[in-house]
Amino acid sequence: MSVLKKVLLGFALLLIVVVFSAMLYMKMALPDVGDAPAMKVVATPEKIERGRYLANHVTICIDCHSKRDWSKFSGPIVPGSIGMGGELFDQKFGFPGSYYSKNITPSGISDYTDGELYRAITTGVNKKGEAMFPVMPFHNYGKLDPEDVKAIIAYVRTLAPIENKIPESSSDFPMNFIINTIPQKAKPSKIPDPSNTLAYGNYLATAASCVDCHTQFEKGEFVAGMEFAGGREFPFPDGSVVRSANITPHASGMGQWSKESFIAMFKAREDISKNPAGIKPGEYNSIMPWTMFAGMKNEDLAAIYDYLKTLKPIDNKVEKFTKGG
Repeated sequence: MSVLKKVLLGFALLLIVVVFSAMLYMKMALPDVGDAPAMKVVATPEKIERGRYLANHVTICIDCHSKRDWSKFSGPIVPGSIGMGGELFDQKFGFPGSYYSKNITPSGISDYTDGELYRAITTGVNKKGEAMFPVMPFHNYGKLDPEDVKAIIAYVRTLAPIENKIPESSSDFPMNFIINTIPQKAKPSKIPDPSNTLAYGNYLATAASCVDCHTQFEKGEFVAGMEFAGGREFPFPDGSVVRSANITPHASGMGQWSKESFIAMFKAREDISKNPAGIKPGEYNSIMPWTMFAGMKNEDLAAIYDYLKTLKPIDNKVEKFTKGG
């Protein structure tokens, strides 16, 4: 064997060892976010009510962890399904695997301590120490005030128990290895004084994960430099595609929107019973849970508006809907 062949063979073997070692490390040593904190949430009426507000109208946990009726505009929550989980987020939505929302009623989380729930919500590591794919935006929830996260925990403990066995989530290769690198230790903050509308609006926009849906998403990653500029695609079963709006202050986005019109847009969709007409396949629909966000307080919507107006304007005219078929 020539010297060159020996060198190449040695290099190939070394590369195999390095790759195997890296994969073994990702499987065995990660995720590394620390143990679940020793924590007992004191569920006062005030804390439960704060959690109810957040989970239903800001962080909208109830959105993904319930069933939505897509025969109606914006897919309102199906009565009697709150917290039961089972919604599937898979390859047809651009995800690298099949991920099911968990049952967060007491029937689904009774074996979780408050500390284990806190760790799951803020770092993306479940009770067993396994990494969760960030369909749930734990990367945003980990930046919230711990008291707000505790309020959500207090609230979901009060949900009506629903028995609903959820299939195990699974990742495609290579995400089944990469997923363990995603969870990060929480970086909590203190909720800003509401009088500081920009800081408070930033906090609420983080809690609502506005940037996640309003940023283009390609090959499993957000497109850098296009934050809040919209254009992320959300397919419907009939082949139609809805795209998120540009919410930067550019003329192609929210540049001409007044604060009053911004708030009114949400409040007009607060009571779905005022618009009972169904949505037929191929007709325009929205993935955004308008009826949930519409329950946000006017002053909170106003703070988010003030914050969004400080973003870098990005020119991105979005075609909001393409009919399937």
